[in-house]
Amino acid sequence: MKTFAKTFARMFKKHLMRFLSIIFIVTVSVGLTSGVGSSAEVINRSLTEYYQTQNVSDFIVKSTAAEGFTQEQIEAVRTRYGENNVNVGMSVDVDLPVNGTQSTVRLYFLDFSNWTVNVPTAVEEDEDGVKTYVTLDLSGLDAETQFLSADANNTMGRLEEGATFTLDFAEILKQLAEQGGQTLDESQLNMMEQYLDPIEVTSAGIVQSPIAFDLEGEPSYIQEEGAEIPDVANALDELNTLDYIFYFSADVIPSYGDLVRKIVGEDASDETVESLLALAGIEASASDLLLPDTGDLYLAFADRELFKAFSGAYESEVEAEQAALSELLGEGAEFITLRDNFSFKSLHEYANRVMAIGLVLAVAFIFVTALVVLSSMTRLLEEERGQIACLRTLGYTGTRIIGKYLLFAVLGTAVGGFASYFVGVGLTAFIYEVFNYSYVMPPMTGVIESIYFAGAFVIIFVAMLAATAIAGGKLMRETPADLLRPKPPKAGKKVFLERIRIIWNRLSFKYKSTMRNVLRYGTRFAMTVISVAFSMGLVLAGLALLDLCLFQDFGSPALIGLSSVIVVFAGLLTMIVIYTLTNINVSERNREIATLMVLGYFDGEVTGYIYREVYINTIVGIIFGYPVGVFLMQLLFRIMNIGSLAGVSWFIWLAAPVVVLLFTGLVTIILRRKIVGIDMNESLKAIE
Repeated sequence: MKTFAKTFARMFKKHLMRFLSIIFIVTVSVGLTSGVGSSAEVINRSLTEYYQTQNVSDFIVKSTAAEGFTQEQIEAVRTRYGENNVNVGMSVDVDLPVNGTQSTVRLYFLDFSNWTVNVPTAVEEDEDGVKTYVTLDLSGLDAETQFLSADANNTMGRLEEGATFTLDFAEILKQLAEQGGQTLDESQLNMMEQYLDPIEVTSAGIVQSPIAFDLEGEPSYIQEEGAEIPDVANALDELNTLDYIFYFSADVIPSYGDLVRKIVGEDASDETVESLLALAGIEASASDLLLPDTGDLYLAFADRELFKAFSGAYESEVEAEQAALSELLGEGAEFITLRDNFSFKSLHEYANRVMAIGLVLAVAFIFVTALVVLSSMTRLLEEERGQIACLRTLGYTGTRIIGKYLLFAVLGTAVGGFASYFVGVGLTAFIYEVFNYSYVMPPMTGVIESIYFAGAFVIIFVAMLAATAIAGGKLMRETPADLLRPKPPKAGKKVFLERIRIIWNRLSFKYKSTMRNVLRYGTRFAMTVISVAFSMGLVLAGLALLDLCLFQDFGSPALIGLSSVIVVFAGLLTMIVIYTLTNINVSERNREIATLMVLGYFDGEVTGYIYREVYINTIVGIIFGYPVGVFLMQLLFRIMNIGSLAGVSWFIWLAAPVVVLLFTGLVTIILRRKIVGIDMNESLKAIE
């Protein structure tokens, strides 16, 4: 038992860097996979929790009737959904001057005393950056002279507390008539312009709209015929977007009585007002409003658990309820579902794209990681042939001997997996924070999905154990005497370059030697090239996404942050891959390197002997990495439905190999100390 423990400790000491490289590569690969994959789930879960806590409407139903929805219709809807899940109001989009600039403004006219759906709130952050929504006390708000301004973003402005705004109902009614295809006669226009005096109102504060939180802007109701709300924010350039969103009490809307009394006198009775309206051909009572305060219904499902970021069940419920509401309200109703809301729709679409990007990259990252880990453990066992033979002669069973190497693999993978979990959680939080540059994000959910972490980790873990067990089982079938003998070097043979005489004859001896060393072991060469090729492909794909954002006007800050993460992690993976494979190569060739030192080679010549092989492998990997990168880019562009290979900037194709070569150069600097520090005596007598 003591002997076994000593050999295990010796193995750890001898192969410490290999053990650390397994930890790092698992940390990088599983960390990125779980971080990006979980980000999409966290965004959708946070969106669902926000929908639930803020009682966001599932429908905004707009009446096409001039008088809005009748009280009978409103009561029928309230009976179906519940009192607290139905709000009545009016919203219009018009062009009005704000701060001296003609602006597209959405005006909400609502009942502040019964505001339970889509309630704007103030957002506060504590010292740790944790957001909370604060319910506003509107009891002191003067309905006729004050209003609330929605929070600012990249394209929409806001009016700070105390700022004034002129509410011109004559202009509002004129524009609404034009939007509805109606033409007001000259007498009506003159009457409104003469007697509907503009109202100057003051901002009572700034609030956050629960249904308009995309920082790229919110599409206006006023669009050209056939215009459709896009899936992604960059397409908003083709649409008319809002400049401001203001909230008013419905009490600010003038009535027909207000208008007539300004003409005939404030003392006129309701009967006089209504008779004058009848003479003018207007069927309205004195109390009827010029702009109906029942033009909109804001409806929220009672089952708030149903949403789950546009799940299939939710979509089915929306379709069923829309049919039921159409029957309940008649033909004079138009529906705006939550799927039609740009902020919810685009954030959900982005989350799904992040998930798709994560899945594509996860396959590549896990493949490279599994390949390198398999190579590392297989070649470790080959290096340990002598130790395995000694343990077998001491009577240890094959299962126990293999168990030692399985334990080595398990510990390295487990430590890497443990670290990768926290890397993934941190990366998820980082990506979520980056989305704050594109959206006013809801508070991040406290539930972090671990399925992506578990999936990636299990794949690598199983691959590691399988490779170790298979390679170990192969060695157990050899006799101790055969294991004690060093494996004979592979027979020399011509490499394919030797047949190309025009090239081969021009190579110096050291380069001929290098090429033979590189191509002599075809399996190792192929494994190195494949690993570097996939790493190069990942770097190229990440840079292409970054190029799409920075130089092709896609411009999403969220995608810029995600692309930067991919480039960094792909670069780290490249460095770890090259370091691990080169470190293994150096460890296997200690005797060869020591011989060069004994023959009087200088340090620079010895390191150059290894470095030439490293750079040749890397360059060949880069060449094969281009088609891998093209394949990954095509997948990403297809998934995202934006971008194309033809649109990738020319310098990206040059930048990717530079990134790979820079990380390769960093590896050679790190390995220099190990190469020149090889103990010549120990290495040369190792076989004896």
